[in-house]
Amino acid sequence: MSSRSRAGALFAAVVVACASVAAVPAAHAEGRHVVTATDLSRAQRPLVEAAETLRSAIGGAPGYAGIVLGDREVTLWWKGAVPKAVATVVTRVSRDVPVRVAAAAHSEAEIAAAAREVQAWLDANPGTGIHGVKSPGDGSGLVLAAHPGVATRAADVATLRAAAGVPLTVLHEEPMTDVSRQDDSPPWWGGARTWNQTASTLCTSGFGVRDAANQRYILTAEHCGQVGSRIADGTGELIGFTSRGHDDHDIGLIPAASENVIYIGGGDSNTGVRVTGWGHVFVGQYLCQSGVTSAEATGGPVCNLRVIFFWQDREDLVEAEQTQGQTAARGGDSGGSVYSSASGGVVANGTVTRSAGARLGFQDFATANRDFGVTIP
Repeated sequence: MSSRSRAGALFAAVVVACASVAAVPAAHAEGRHVVTATDLSRAQRPLVEAAETLRSAIGGAPGYAGIVLGDREVTLWWKGAVPKAVATVVTRVSRDVPVRVAAAAHSEAEIAAAAREVQAWLDANPGTGIHGVKSPGDGSGLVLAAHPGVATRAADVATLRAAAGVPLTVLHEEPMTDVSRQDDSPPWWGGARTWNQTASTLCTSGFGVRDAANQRYILTAEHCGQVGSRIADGTGELIGFTSRGHDDHDIGLIPAASENVIYIGGGDSNTGVRVTGWGHVFVGQYLCQSGVTSAEATGGPVCNLRVIFFWQDREDLVEAEQTQGQTAARGGDSGGSVYSSASGGVVANGTVTRSAGARLGFQDFATANRDFGVTIP
């Protein structure tokens, strides 16, 4: 087995530090080490776990509007009366983590329906200067993303408000663009360089995953290799051929022997960390991303990416922003691991798709689980 030579994890110059180092089991120990990283997401873990408990209890309850993480508390946004079963869980969770229940103007389902009305009108009326629709995750309304320097017509916004039936805010910002470690070896890790030899493009692997039949794959961005593409590592060693993809959600699977470890060190580092499972994402949550190109530029993962919006279109991406204004992702980071720190390693939260300056667009792991039935080994 060749040693892992990795050019591209990312480092947030803010607070990423190696806390402990442990050797990988002997079969995988050649040139590779596992560490636990410290960042803002680690301190936030109790809030995230509380939010996960609440989300599980909510199920499909119609009044649910969203869960938002603050600095020290979890806010559950709800339209109308909170069901007794959910209120009971709120009381139980609040014994350990402060949970605030807040009145929402609209439910998550109502926001989604409103977004469909807005998107249908925009599709039928091009040239408005509006390039996207997203939600702040609290049931307050929708945000229309508009091109900078392009004035949105008041009549258009008024028409959209009438069609949506919810408050609309216009935010002028650049659209995010696609951001499409060098010598990996099986079992493949996330955060490594991938080379689409069919289309001659370079990206980053996301996570080692498995399906219900225990078939192993590498999860990455679909635009890094559509179905049938030959995917190799940075030196040309074959990983596999993309077998499944979801074009709208920009996620794809490469059948390959994989392991639940991702690279998180510098450009040529063999440093990795265990992936203990996967989790949902919430507005206010802090995350890291470990794409190859950013790792080469910064020496480690880009951390302190705070979730700010859920996009309400066919792509269904999540938007985060680097809180110190650092570049969120670079060309070649596409498909890379988006994660949060936890006890014993990290939790898989998604894969990189787009960026614009400090803003990151990624697909959450829950969508991959829903589309492909995959989970973390």
